[in-house]
Amino acid sequence: MEITTHLISRLESDEVIVFPTSTQPGLACLPTKEGLDNLFKIKLRDASKPVSLGVASLDDVLQLVRVPEHAQEFLDSFTSGSITLLMEAINEQDQRLGGKVMAIRILAHPLAKKLAECVGPITATSANLAGTPVSSDLFSAAESLGLPMNAVLVGECEGGSPSTLVQLGLSSTSLATVMREGVVPTKDVMAWRSRER
Repeated sequence: MEITTHLISRLESDEVIVFPTSTQPGLACLPTKEGLDNLFKIKLRDASKPVSLGVASLDDVLQLVRVPEHAQEFLDSFTSGSITLLMEAINEQDQRLGGKVMAIRILAHPLAKKLAECVGPITATSANLAGTPVSSDLFSAAESLGLPMNAVLVGECEGGSPSTLVQLGLSSTSLATVMREGVVPTKDVMAWRSRER
């Protein structure tokens, strides 16, 4: 399983690519000012609506966010890639990455994970124009965004609901709050929370 140098070069040049995730096609750029400028312009996304970062493991964000001590245990309680965690930023970030609170998704799709291992954290927002449905087909998603077909990391997406967005409490508490229900139902998160108490 190899990520082409062309796709890595696009990312390192602050361009965007479409990539497969365990749910819907994702839109990736490196979290630089120029990369985010391009991504938000392509998606027609309002700068006040932050995007999440996709990483290969929680270890990849230890310099970016304060990871609660129970975060890995929480993630391990659900299907890999089905949860995006909101966590406190160590240093305030670009507002398009959430400013003081960042959304982090541990990528489950093997190609997505390999991509993040090659280049570091990438944006993991859906590959669609803001406010429009997401295509389950990577090439259709790229076409809808005006991207060339060579900006696609080819793979299969399972489709369905996006990841569930959960805010974890600080390390002193195991409180988990669902901010957006997705593939993991709120009741399942609440069941985990009750079990922790």
